[in-house]
Amino acid sequence: MENNILDLCRSNTNLTAMRINLLQRISTTLPFIADLIMANIGLYVPAKEKDKFLIVDYVKPHTAYTPFHRNRTGVMRKSQEEPLIKYTMSTGRSMSGRREWSWGKFIEMHTEPILDSLGVAAVVSFEMEPSVTKIDGYSYLYRTACSLLSYSHRELDSYMFRPLAASDGIIIADKNNRIVFANAAAIRIYNILGVINLIGYHLFDHQLSSRIIKETISSNKPYEKELTSDSITIVRRDIPIKQGGSLLCRIVIVSDVTEVRKKDKEILIKSAVIQEIHHRVKNNLQTIASLLRLQARRSQSQEVKDALRESVNRILSISVVHEFLSQQQEEMIDVTKVTRNILNLIAQNMLRPGFKLTTEFSGGTVILPSQQASNLALIVNELILNSLEHAFVNKDEGLIGLNIIHTEADYIIELYDDGSGLPKGFETKKSKSLGLQIVKTLIEDDMNGRFELYNNKGTHARITIPRNIRGE
Repeated sequence: MENNILDLCRSNTNLTAMRINLLQRISTTLPFIADLIMANIGLYVPAKEKDKFLIVDYVKPHTAYTPFHRNRTGVMRKSQEEPLIKYTMSTGRSMSGRREWSWGKFIEMHTEPILDSLGVAAVVSFEMEPSVTKIDGYSYLYRTACSLLSYSHRELDSYMFRPLAASDGIIIADKNNRIVFANAAAIRIYNILGVINLIGYHLFDHQLSSRIIKETISSNKPYEKELTSDSITIVRRDIPIKQGGSLLCRIVIVSDVTEVRKKDKEILIKSAVIQEIHHRVKNNLQTIASLLRLQARRSQSQEVKDALRESVNRILSISVVHEFLSQQQEEMIDVTKVTRNILNLIAQNMLRPGFKLTTEFSGGTVILPSQQASNLALIVNELILNSLEHAFVNKDEGLIGLNIIHTEADYIIELYDDGSGLPKGFETKKSKSLGLQIVKTLIEDDMNGRFELYNNKGTHARITIPRNIRGE
């Protein structure tokens, strides 16, 4: 919104940079003010064109229905069409009246000046249904809104003045911290705490907090507290409005977050259970791998030993994914980290004595859901095993690398070695290798991707998978 105001003012007004900056600061609080007094708010400034006003911001409330739907930001208005705006702009005084919004439909309209050292910089209009102004204590809300307009001249924490929800409780206290207004939502929340009527209470009266059993203050939001009783959890936002160091009034927003906190707790419990399950799956897979190793040692057949050893590595590559999932909150996996761990596992179990393996990683990374990450772990495992088995025959050292490229539509994962390369006439489709069949099936059928092998100073395996595999 700040850039919108800047562009509108530069193109259509003669306002100074200082005044534009003032309007930008004020605009950050307008959604909050609109919610507070349940009114549409327009921010008017003099246009370059004679006898015209420009609406640089127009805000609707979240806390009440307003029948005037269209957004008027950027609209030019003739001064004779806006007599209340014209009066306040020329005199610097507030004005109240009615305007016909549509045929036979009238709304209440109040105007307030935005003043700086040079005079009237802009005019704010409040437009609301007549029934809204009949709410008990509405005059306190309106005066508070006007105080906020003056208070907004300074740099403010925008999060403190974030918009309200219809279910939020609003409490206004005077300069002596005596409650002068409380809406129905605030009264309902405090009824649960055993307080029947808030009006007249001192804001820090012990009776208002006597049933609170826990109070948590946010370190980065000192104006916000979470209060917990045995039946309700409240987030209380305290906004003191001051002028010249003296308190004018205090706005307190109370939100019932009981159900939200219950859901948060349920999610934490479920997350802990899921992490424990992943931990146990990892342990079980490692136990199976240990049993297969034991079987391989007892076998007299080298062919059986090799088959069991490959199975061990496939199982351990899946266990790597579950190990990651057991250590983090989200069901998402970093492909580069998985590849590093698989290389470490294979180095421990598959490298022949004296062979020196070098690894390198380049490009970005890919974060995948656990199912796709498990598939990719198996794919990476098979490709690395192929490299170690075929690429470095009669060699004492070799390189295996991973490069990841992001395009607009795809992730491209390239695993390569600097070995002897593919044999002449090699075709992936005709290969009888079980490992390559597993790779091809997982990539093309399960991940809707593409797979190719080619020579380039060694063997390169290129895996292309669509980005929307994550639902992006």
